[in-house]
Amino acid sequence: MQLYKNQTLKVHNSLSGKKEVFQPINEGHIGMYVCGPTVYSNVHLGNCRTFMSFDMIFRYFKHLGFKVRYVRNITDAGHLENDADDGEDKIAKKAKLEQIEPMEVVQRYTVDFHNTLQKFNFLPPSIEPTATGHIIEQIEIIKEILEKGYAYEANGSVYFDVLKFNESNEYGKLSGRKLEDMIANTRELTAQDEKRNPQDFALWKKAEPQHIMRWPSPWGDGFPGWHLECTAMSTKYLGEAFDIHGGGMDLKFPHHECEIAQAEASKGKSPVKYWLHANMLTLNGKKMSKSTGNNIYPSEIFTGENDILSKAYAPSAVRFFMMQAHYTSILDLSDDALLASEKGYNRLMDGMENLKNLSTGTKSDFDINTWRQKCYDAMNDDFNTPILIAHLFDAVKHINLIKEGKESITEEDKTLLLNTLNTFVYDVIGLENQSTVKDDSNALGGVMDLLIELRNQARANKDFATSDQIRDKLTALGIQLKDGKDGTSFSIN
Repeated sequence: MQLYKNQTLKVHNSLSGKKEVFQPINEGHIGMYVCGPTVYSNVHLGNCRTFMSFDMIFRYFKHLGFKVRYVRNITDAGHLENDADDGEDKIAKKAKLEQIEPMEVVQRYTVDFHNTLQKFNFLPPSIEPTATGHIIEQIEIIKEILEKGYAYEANGSVYFDVLKFNESNEYGKLSGRKLEDMIANTRELTAQDEKRNPQDFALWKKAEPQHIMRWPSPWGDGFPGWHLECTAMSTKYLGEAFDIHGGGMDLKFPHHECEIAQAEASKGKSPVKYWLHANMLTLNGKKMSKSTGNNIYPSEIFTGENDILSKAYAPSAVRFFMMQAHYTSILDLSDDALLASEKGYNRLMDGMENLKNLSTGTKSDFDINTWRQKCYDAMNDDFNTPILIAHLFDAVKHINLIKEGKESITEEDKTLLLNTLNTFVYDVIGLENQSTVKDDSNALGGVMDLLIELRNQARANKDFATSDQIRDKLTALGIQLKDGKDGTSFSIN
């Protein structure tokens, strides 16, 4: 069903800095590329928020009836430590530390990435290409850029000539930076530097003898620059011009800026019609950082095994928390915020369950059609999930009033309300009705208290076989026991 023909969608285009009416290049079809993870460690919660935002956008496009080709890459080579052109490859460095092959690192953390996103109920992308799988395509683009005169070779490496490019194009137009200001604020090149200008960036880097990940090229053994992979993969699968390119705000410069330059230099045209950027996630009011300890992984939230939160939270409760902020806004994660979101999530799930059992009447006190269009209006306003959720709770309020006999609803409107809630709650926002521990439900807590008491008695009697059996059986059911100084607690995975 082509609902998009009856809905006017606006998106915030980072390139223009304005909301624009969304009109795909090809009617009814959308090409969307999102920068995926560099798989050298467990996926960060901040990354999950970015990918979740685009999962929601992907879901809404599909619901509207668009045919969407969604490409989200895996960076498995070429991403150096400082996101510039020196330092070690992040994956190769991890491989050296753990004394394993780089592709073992890639495999381990790609599996973790997929498992985590599956728990958050992500839809898989249409295509998930890897940087190492597209070395040939990257070399061909470098050749094109060299032929056009926008790059130069230096000692086995190839660099993009930003100043030359800026003579006929505009480098910095996405991030709003002026090349003159960048030049004024950068250091002078030293005699050891291969670049002609500090702003130039690597398209191909010569591999030193100690560099593990290397490929043959016309310029010698080496590896592609980080920015190049996305240009190669996006244009291969979506064409030289496509509808949407997404990613985190932190990628605007230099990564996305360099992508634009590479595509314009090689293909002679701007590659993307709409640039969409998701904002960052903070923790307790501060930037997430492993070095300071102000950091938490998704698995630690699901199990409760952390020193930051008071309890474990179900993946859908966390997803609901993230959907309560607009994707372009900074969102702060805290225990209080998650507790409040869990209550809201449970209230929404209860409302949907109550709706199924409502008695119907001959009239409706709730204007379902007007409310339904408000839900679409919220999503059509640059995917405004906070406003959508406010409308969902408005429906829950009416459901509760009908349940109490203070309002009524017809059978037809009940069906429409149920279908609309299912659409926006499950299909668009991507929630699942997961079993959570509710403050007002004592049944599960009572059963768990009994099992924990029996396990404690077994341990006191040194009957470790029984103790371990209770723990293992609960683990198999998705219930994790956690022993601490204040006793044993549990969480549902």
